[in-house]
Amino acid sequence: MKPELPFDFIVDKEKNTLIIRREFKANRQLVWDCYTQSDLLNQWFAPKPFTTRTKSMDFREGGHWHYAMVDPKGMAYWGYTSYVRIKPIEYYSTWDVFSNEAGEVNRELPRGEWLVRFMDKGSNTLVESVITYPSLSDLETVINMGMEQGMTATLEKLDELLQTLI
Repeated sequence: MKPELPFDFIVDKEKNTLIIRREFKANRQLVWDCYTQSDLLNQWFAPKPFTTRTKSMDFREGGHWHYAMVDPKGMAYWGYTSYVRIKPIEYYSTWDVFSNEAGEVNRELPRGEWLVRFMDKGSNTLVESVITYPSLSDLETVINMGMEQGMTATLEKLDELLQTLI
C-alpha cells in the first residue's frame, strides 16, 4: 500500500477562499509540466470516471485553457481558464470560470481567482492552490458542487500519472 501524501482542503469563509495543499512524489519541474501542458492535463484533470478534453490552450500571460470534463456518457462540462501571471515552475495565477463549448462564460456559476504555487519539499513537490471567490455564496456553491471530493479524486489521478512518468 502506498503511503498517503499530505492533502489539506481549508475553507476560509471570512475571506471567501479555499486553500488546497497537496504533496506529490515527483520533482517540481515534472509536476509543473503536468499542470501547464494540455497533453498532460488531458490525462488527469478530472475526477474518475470523467476524462478531460482540451479545445485550445495557450499557456502564457494573457493566454487561456479552454477544456471540457467529459462524463462516461459523453456529456461535456466546459471550463475556461485565463492566465494572468506566470513565473515558471514557481507559480501562476488565473481566472477560472464555467463556460460553454464556444468559451462563453456561464454567469450563473461562480468565477474563481486561482494562485497556484509549486514548492520543493525534499524530493517531493508541494502544490498550494489558493482560490478566492467574489462572495461567500459563490464559495458555498462550489463546496456544495463537491469541490473537495472532486479535487481529492482529481489529484489522485495526477499521482497515478506521475508514477508512470518518473
